[in-house]
Amino acid sequence: MRLATWNVNSIRSRIDRVEAFLQRHDVDVLAIQETKARDDQFPHERFEALGYQVAHTGLNQWNGVAIVSRVGLDDVEVGFTDVPGWGDPVAAEARALGAVCGGVKVWSLYVPNGRELGDPHLDYKLEWLAALNRQANTWLAQEGAQLALCGDWNIAPHDDDVWDMTAFEGKTHVSAPERAAFQQFIDDGFVDVVRPYAPGPGVYTYWDYTQLSFPKKRGMRIDFVLASPTLAGRVTDAMIDREERKGKGASDHAPVIVDIGEQE
Repeated sequence: MRLATWNVNSIRSRIDRVEAFLQRHDVDVLAIQETKARDDQFPHERFEALGYQVAHTGLNQWNGVAIVSRVGLDDVEVGFTDVPGWGDPVAAEARALGAVCGGVKVWSLYVPNGRELGDPHLDYKLEWLAALNRQANTWLAQEGAQLALCGDWNIAPHDDDVWDMTAFEGKTHVSAPERAAFQQFIDDGFVDVVRPYAPGPGVYTYWDYTQLSFPKKRGMRIDFVLASPTLAGRVTDAMIDREERKGKGASDHAPVIVDIGEQE
């Protein structure tokens, strides 16, 4: 099974590129983040015409996550237990969607950005990650769990995951609390299954649109697939499709692709 995750930064703006990506890479399951669409605006029919089933949750022009699969789409879950909310009034955002695809529980996750150090949004981000971690541990406790946490984590967990640490001094995405929150998933048993096949430094998944960040290779690695140990043992290859960041109308994120072998 070929599993991919991609923050598309507006599905309606990039549906042609997403379709071409699915076909070019022969993707079985795609976890999508930042669809920026309500459910009624999501282009279900475009994916269905290619043979994919679709699950999406989106409330407005912000956030939004989806999973499209041609190997089954069962037990769809929107959000997770005790997920914190944001806004006034406080409400859950469309940032987490799970479904069983080809025997694997796939989660499409769009972790809150955090904005700036000291901003309440960073507190929200850390609370959101803590709630996800608690829930993920219950999933992980299930014997033989086949689980993939995919998406835009908005955290660069290691210094070589950013182009220049001095440029990020005093900023989010690299702060100690954020990195500790990410590391907790690793400590609990989840495996970053892409890093062994695409080691750094200089390997990124996101480049800002401004200041010629992409051609100057000023990027960040913030998109990950974290797998349960049993699923990690089935991974045969992984890559970051940097080419997808090129050209007119590209997302500011590149897709991350993981190949999963048959279950023994």
